[in-house]
Amino acid sequence: MIRYNNEWKDFSVVATADGEKLERWGKYHLLRPDPQVIWSGKIPLKFSNIDAHYLRSNSGGGYWDIKKTLPEEWEIGWRDLRFSIKLMGFKHTGVFPEQAYNWSRMIELIKSANRPIKVLNLFAYTGGATMACLSAGAEVTHVDASKGMTQRAKENLILSHLPQRARWIVDDCEKFVMREINRGNKYDAIIMDPPSYGRGPNGEIWKIEDKLFEFVKLCKKLLGDKPLFVLINSYTTGLQPTVLYNISKIVFKDFFKSIDAYELGLMGEDGIILPCGASCFSS
Repeated sequence: MIRYNNEWKDFSVVATADGEKLERWGKYHLLRPDPQVIWSGKIPLKFSNIDAHYLRSNSGGGYWDIKKTLPEEWEIGWRDLRFSIKLMGFKHTGVFPEQAYNWSRMIELIKSANRPIKVLNLFAYTGGATMACLSAGAEVTHVDASKGMTQRAKENLILSHLPQRARWIVDDCEKFVMREINRGNKYDAIIMDPPSYGRGPNGEIWKIEDKLFEFVKLCKKLLGDKPLFVLINSYTTGLQPTVLYNISKIVFKDFFKSIDAYELGLMGEDGIILPCGASCFSS
């Protein structure tokens, strides 16, 4: 089952066709490649209003082709949260809008808990989930190996005028979790968005197919006596929601009553749903 959030006012998928997606980010239109879009559209995207187009390179990676004058950064909002948007490497902008569905679930659970909630956000990127949890009143430990992405998360916190209840950690997530276990620290909720592939500062290799199950088992040791939720996200091609469901069911069978696995998506203005990754929400 595919899930999406329709509360965005500053973002929309205008159209999808021929391997690309045209999106509106505030008042700017960006055209980015998407391997999931294997269908053709009624109106060719090349005739649409475009401010910047991300083009893949034959040698790997790619670059932004700026069509019009764009600011270096600009803001968009979801509910009361604000995010800084910037054209970054490998077609990214700093926000994954489809995650708004998960943000809304986390906010609801934290607010209805009626107790202090400590959240651990792993592979936290620019902090969308961190902002959502903070806005609901939680304390958040935000962990990411990239100093630059962590700095952008801090900037989003300031833009959103949220209370300073975040602990910012620039570190390898697996090593941080192991240290937290040794320190005896506990959390009420854990969020993780592990990459498909990565390499640590000392050459450590992360491959999600080999690492994810053991990593989730490791994180289980950080849950307190009354865990609120665990969210696992994946953007790895071919890794289905059922895989995340099976991992969660095996690891958390005695912790949570509900395990809900699903595909995330974005509803386009043309009525076509763009698939955007997998999630599993245990609560």
